[in-house]
Parts: sequence; C-alpha cells; structure tokens
Amino acid sequence: MDSSSQCDENSSSETDLDRSTVIDSIDFSRTISDVSSFSERSEDHSGPYDPPSHRGLWPPPRRPSPGLNRMSMKQRSTDVFHKKSPADDELELVKEKFSKLLLGEDMSGNGKGVCTAVAISNSITNLYATVFGTRHKLESLPLEKKSMWRREMDCLLSVCDYIVEFYPSTQTLPDGTAVEVMATRPRSDIYINLPALEKLDAMLIDILDSFHKPEFWYIDDGKKSFSSGSSSFRRLSHRNEEKWWLPVPCVPPDTGLSENARKNLQQKRDCANQIHKAAVAINTGVLFEMEIPDSFLATLPKSGKITLGDALYRSVSLPERFSPDQLLDQLNIGEEHDALELADHVEAAMYVWRRKASTHHSKSSWKMVKELVSDEDKNVMLASRAESLLLSIKQRFPALSQTTLDTSKIQYNKDVGQAILESYSRVLESLAYNIVSWIDDVLFADKSARKS
Repeated sequence: MDSSSQCDENSSSETDLDRSTVIDSIDFSRTISDVSSFSERSEDHSGPYDPPSHRGLWPPPRRPSPGLNRMSMKQRSTDVFHKKSPADDELELVKEKFSKLLLGEDMSGNGKGVCTAVAISNSITNLYATVFGTRHKLESLPLEKKSMWRREMDCLLSVCDYIVEFYPSTQTLPDGTAVEVMATRPRSDIYINLPALEKLDAMLIDILDSFHKPEFWYIDDGKKSFSSGSSSFRRLSHRNEEKWWLPVPCVPPDTGLSENARKNLQQKRDCANQIHKAAVAINTGVLFEMEIPDSFLATLPKSGKITLGDALYRSVSLPERFSPDQLLDQLNIGEEHDALELADHVEAAMYVWRRKASTHHSKSSWKMVKELVSDEDKNVMLASRAESLLLSIKQRFPALSQTTLDTSKIQYNKDVGQAILESYSRVLESLAYNIVSWIDDVLFADKSARKS
C-alpha cells in the first residue's frame, strides 16, 4: 500500500513537472513572421520597400505552434487556484477577435455575415478608431494603446503571409535530375506595398513618440483659457473655429517657440506630409485595381451630360485648352460636402464616356463609320478631362471622403489581399493627415504669439 502510494506520488510529481515544463516552454510568437503577435515590435525597421526576411522563404516554414494548442485548452472549473496571466488574457482577446472575424460580423452564426475581405477591412478600420480615434494632440501614444495596435495589426496582417502566386521553376533531385515544378512566391502587390506600409506605420508612431517633452501644451476646455487670463489663445491660435471642441495648442507668450523647436516641428511636418502622399498613392493604386461592381455600373446614367449638368458639361467639352484648376477656381467650392458631390458626378460621367468609347457597333455606311470614330474620339477626350478634373478635386481637398465608387468597391470586394492593403493605407493616410494638421495648429499658435 505504501509502495503504491509512493508510485502514485512519483507519477503525480512527474506529471506536474511535465505540465509545468510544457507551459514554461510555450512560445506565443507568430510562427510565420519576424514580429511577435503578442509582444512589442522590434525597433529595427528596414527600408520602406525592403520586405521582411521571412517573406523571402516561400512556402513559409511550418512548425507546430504550442500557443495554438494552449488556445484550445479549456480551463477546468475544479482548478480553483489557477490565476490567469497577462498572456492568458491576450489569448482570450485574440480568440474573441478572430472568432468574430470568422463569423463575418454575424454573431448569430446563421451565415449572413459579410465576406472575409470586408470583415478584415472593417476590423482594421475599427482598430484604428479604437486606438487613434480619440487622439487630438501631438503626444506619444500610451503604452497599452501602442501594444494593442501592434499586436492586433500583426495578427490581421499575418493573413498576407499565405497569399501567394505560382510560377514555373526548376528543382534538382538528389540524383542530379532537373525537374520542372510550380513554386510559390508572395503576390506582387503585397510583396511591394505591405513592407512599405509597415515602414510608414512605424515612422508615424515614431513621430508621435518624439513629442514627450514639447515646448507647447494644450488647453482641453475653452472655458479654462478664459478663466486663466489667456483668452487670446482661443481667438488667435485656433485655426479652425468650426471645430471649437478640439484642444487648443498654447505656446510661451510673446516669445513663442524656440528656433530649434520651430525647425524641428517643420521637419516633422514635412515628413508626415510625405508619408501622407505615399499612403494616398498606395490607396489610389489599390482602389484602381479593384473590380468595379455591377451594381455601380447599373446605376450609371446614359449620358455624361445629364450627370454633370449643362454648365459644367460645356466647360469640360469646349475644344479649347482645358484647365481643371481654373475650372475649380470658377466653381468656387467652399465645403468638402460640395466637393464630394462634384467628385461623384465627375467620376460617374467619366465611366459613362469610357463605356461609350469602348462600345463597338457594326455600321454599313462609311459615313456612319466616320461618325462613330469621331464620337469615340470625343468620348475618350471627355473621359480624360473628367479624370484630370477628379484628380484635381482630390488634390485640392486631401481630406475628402471616399466617393460612391470607392465605397462600392470596398463593400463588394472579395480579394482579401486588396482589402488589407486598402484599409491599411487608408488609416495611415488619415493618421498622417491628422499629424500634419496638429503641427499646423501649433505653428499657427506660435506665429500668433510672436505677432502679439
């Protein structure tokens, strides 16, 4: 009896030892990435178009993930002494996020959710709103927000590791025989754009982290500025009076910022502005490659003239030299809502003329053929002018919301890779634009203080 109990104790201790060894050896890092999903990202950033090292190995190496095994383990109700570690809480959060992602945002489980591409796009957009939606100042991100952004973005971007394309290659067997095989490599748009977006992301976070001890400060409530005897701040330093609820930047009175701080701010503004342009270029390219939904084409009118109106159509169709900037100056658009409405009309007319230009008809008369060729040339010219006008509108209003076509493309897109690139570039574009705007607010306050 004693020997058997001793054996039971030995086996129990060995089991506990093995269990503790397994738990201690668990690796929570992503298996197919150079960045951990649950830890801080490395500060060593490669160039904007240098892909991470693991993406050069295709197919990516596979190894068993103890973290996934642990995710499937359920807690026993009898283990009253078990305490959840921070890693357990993170695993529960990741399981919840990916469960909702796989359900396609349909919590009923009836299969009425959105497709995977739209679900991932919405997840990236919602994550950005959670982390940066309440930020209105030039200040470093809290550690928990930064950790959340990097951890969850790393999980969402891990899908791109498995979006590959096949290409013919040769493989040498051990006996020296060369055989033709189909190898895999990352899809070209992801291989080029994703490392660039990750680099832009890191640069924007670094810009925010650099404002840990600035020479300026903020007044969150406008009433405080009046009660503290600095009522001129609200009147002089706020660039946009319509957004009165935003915090007001304040600088040392009379002297303003130091020359060094002013120069540093301008450099960071230029950097953020270049990041914004790069993100806009990537987003525009991805949206251009997306298929145009049939629902959008079905709503197009039969004539571009009806879409634009008589006055705007005459300005676009005049045979003289066309200048989109002069036309926008004549229209005198003041609000972004009007600019977005104009962009929708111009974009719809552009596709109407493109569709007419690409339509071929069989004509029996040579005169009718010449008329058809003339109409096609005119439609091509009108479509080109509408495209240049649309580009000018977007350049003049950089914070312009998405057009009806862009929204329709995102809504009906089923390409997961394009959905990730589009949403990632869109949120980085928004963050870069906000940083530029916040820096302009501080520079405006500094200019106002030095004039007073």
